Amino acid sequence: QVQLLESGGGLVQAGGSLRLSCAASGRTFISNTMGWFRQAPGKEREFVAVINWSGGYTEYGDSVKGRFTISRDSSKNTVDLQMSSLKPDDTAVYYCALGLKYSNTWSRESSYIYWGQGTQVTVSS
Repeated sequence: QVQLLESGGGLVQAGGSLRLSCAASGRTFISNTMGWFRQAPGKEREFVAVINWSGGYTEYGDSVKGRFTISRDSSKNTVDLQMSSLKPDDTAVYYCALGLKYSNTWSRESSYIYWGQGTQVTVSS
């Protein structure tokens, strides 16, 4: 069993920055890809970013490219999401997820096997 715990959410003004962190515990898989998704009220869950085990591959959703940066420390089983130039549209619950061993499409929820409980990010205008 794997537990994923997100932290770092909160209220920030538009244009500001936040750093989310996800800590994995339990039976951890250091070679697994890890990702971030988000879900705004009334909307479907949206892919935000993904990073492979070495950190050598990253992918971002179109709406966050150039503003968000994903990183990980595999020795500590953590993955971070640095969010800059935040907009009110970034308001959502942010979830980290542990990926399958392999996938062709990391932007799909079905490519992930464990999910955290989420952390709320609210961006005020």
